[in-house]
Amino acid sequence: MFADRAKIFIRSGKGGDGHVSFRRELYVPNGGPDGGDGGRGGDVIFEVDEGLNTLQDFRHRKKFSAKDGEQGGKRRCHGKDAEDIILRVPEGTVIKESESGKVIADMSGDNRRQIVLKGGKGGLGNQHFATATMQIPKYAQPGQPAQELWVNLELKVIADVGLVGFPNVGKSTLLSRVTNAQPKIANYHFTTLNPNLGVVDLEGASGFVIADIPGLIEGASEGVGLGHEFLRHIERTKMMIHVVDAAGSEGRDPVDDIHKINAELEAYNPEIAARPQVIAANKTDLIYSEDEDPVARLKAEFEPKGIRVFPISGATGVGISELLYYVSGEIAKLDDTPIVFEQEYFPEEELLYIDLPYTVEKEDNVYVVEGPKIEKMLGYTNLDSEKGFAFFQKFLKDTGILDELEEAGIQEGDTVRMYGLQFDYYK
Repeated sequence: MFADRAKIFIRSGKGGDGHVSFRRELYVPNGGPDGGDGGRGGDVIFEVDEGLNTLQDFRHRKKFSAKDGEQGGKRRCHGKDAEDIILRVPEGTVIKESESGKVIADMSGDNRRQIVLKGGKGGLGNQHFATATMQIPKYAQPGQPAQELWVNLELKVIADVGLVGFPNVGKSTLLSRVTNAQPKIANYHFTTLNPNLGVVDLEGASGFVIADIPGLIEGASEGVGLGHEFLRHIERTKMMIHVVDAAGSEGRDPVDDIHKINAELEAYNPEIAARPQVIAANKTDLIYSEDEDPVARLKAEFEPKGIRVFPISGATGVGISELLYYVSGEIAKLDDTPIVFEQEYFPEEELLYIDLPYTVEKEDNVYVVEGPKIEKMLGYTNLDSEKGFAFFQKFLKDTGILDELEEAGIQEGDTVRMYGLQFDYYK
């Protein structure tokens, strides 16, 4: 069964906690701390599988979790790192954050493997916290918490050319004639239910991948029928062959049909509507009227706008070769860079700022700032590096902590404490 959408829950592994222990050996007085570090939690990784062409594997199982890292042990034993969880998807899958709809990753082009959620780092054992004044530290660092997220998976087929048009105009027949694809062909009054792909091979010219895009009926851009579910499949195509029933065998006007479908494309995404287009005036073998020439009407309406019209018959094969060679030549003129959707959502950064509870209190002339996400941020930020310190300053500003400190009456030179970090405040 073809599935091009899925909504799933993903969770990375929690980092293992650091261990608190002390050396206890004969003849070794005051052995000191020897608590080991926790192991790293597993990442959630998406990987392209060339053998897949559907998201069917995600229809029944909805939750995927990586394992947690092991806790550290005594005698400086490091906890075992957890295995990553790898989710295999077909090429062309776009991963989006469910609530915002922002793109996390596009599994196409050169992007074959993507870490979407990183596992938590393991906490440090108490061996790391011994100082000249604190020789027996009785605390260790907890592992970083897991990250979790609901994501939408959307499969957008990868094809150079999209066949668009109303149902029953002969798109599937044309596809079956020019490629090795074997779509189900019948007199459907609604539309083909699945996108069909095929490869066009031409002698002496470059071939291309072509897709029969279903779901294009009037109102598709507003979700009528299965419009929204299938319009996404045209987003990667660089050019469109607009197939129209030139004979008007179902009582529709071919010129009007093209205007209606183009209006749907414009309403869905103006950028797509502006891509190159060619018209395949199909079913010319069914034109019997000598009084009216529908192909001439189509040419008069669209060729002045730069849209070529080719009279063809999917049933007999007439005119198809000329159409395909023209399309091949036009594709060769276009940018061959794959259409890839840019990342808009960065889980590690975004999740840090969601629902950030914190408190600012003054204790003995020291401003104490606490909150679970603050502790997490400090756990993986290297404040000794220039980049890490800049991120820390941005974090304080973006989360409103600096504003909160000023409202609490902090002055330059006052001390701020955040868990194990203590610093003087200066603007």
